[in-house]
Amino acid sequence: MDVVVGIDIGGTKTKLGLVDEDGKSLVSTRFRTREYPELDHYLDKIRDSIDTLVQDSPKPVNLIGCGIGAPNASSRNGTIVNASNLVWKGTVPILKELKKRISLPMRIMNDASAAALGEMLFGNAKGMRDFIVITLGTGFGAGIVANGMLIDGYDGFAGELGHIDMTIGDGRMTGLNVRGGLEAYVSATGLKRTVMFMQSKYMDESRFRSIAYNDLHGEDITRAAEEGDPIALRAFDFTADILGLALANFTAFTQPEAFFLMGGLVNSGKWILDPLEKYFNEYLLEVYKGKVKLLQSGMAGKTAAIAGAAALIWEDRIG
Repeated sequence: MDVVVGIDIGGTKTKLGLVDEDGKSLVSTRFRTREYPELDHYLDKIRDSIDTLVQDSPKPVNLIGCGIGAPNASSRNGTIVNASNLVWKGTVPILKELKKRISLPMRIMNDASAAALGEMLFGNAKGMRDFIVITLGTGFGAGIVANGMLIDGYDGFAGELGHIDMTIGDGRMTGLNVRGGLEAYVSATGLKRTVMFMQSKYMDESRFRSIAYNDLHGEDITRAAEEGDPIALRAFDFTADILGLALANFTAFTQPEAFFLMGGLVNSGKWILDPLEKYFNEYLLEVYKGKVKLLQSGMAGKTAAIAGAAALIWEDRIG
């Protein structure tokens, strides 16, 4: 059967899978991106991982292409440029170098834009012509579809909404040195920074007062919120307030029918989603109220990014 290799390059993990025409991952694997600071070693690991996936597939497969989603990826040039959450800096000619190892049709795109394409082909955005996918992982990404077309931009860098200066609060710096930028607040990393900020601002007792920043994980914050930890609850409310304002502002750009939320921060469930719904509706212009939905991705959580990357190839076959 025909399958596409989907590769999601994240700041923390790289995920790979073999994806069929329905967006289902037959077999997948992952490894830590930061364990391969040398690009050649990283790409060798990609090649070897694909070979292993083919061997481990429950069915014989025919590879028809390779789609890659990555932060700060230029779909026009096949490069990753100054990605704040990746170990390789400058302009990385990743498509050119990977093609030396893998003889397949290949495309690369900003990871959130790839996720938007995947949502349109395989997820809850089927039939929608106007929507925005928001990825809330190590960083903040956005993929924008308007009038049925993915907004890719002149150089393939459209949708860097995480680095919009919201002039927020304490003026945190994003990985691209934007002061007050959205990503510094609304992301898994941003939530951790907010927990530390809330501890300095309030005197509430909290489990986090005995936890170092590098030992703090998103799951810990969710668990603390479930137990009623006041710092965790304040952190989620603060984050939801900022995201609600941002999404209300983004609505004025393209008037999407829906925002699709995916990524680790969304796994916090009601602690982020309930206050987000409240703040979003408060900040929306009157003309948009009741017209824009906040939805979760319709693709299986662990393989959503892989399917999104694979959609770059499947688009031409089934789009």
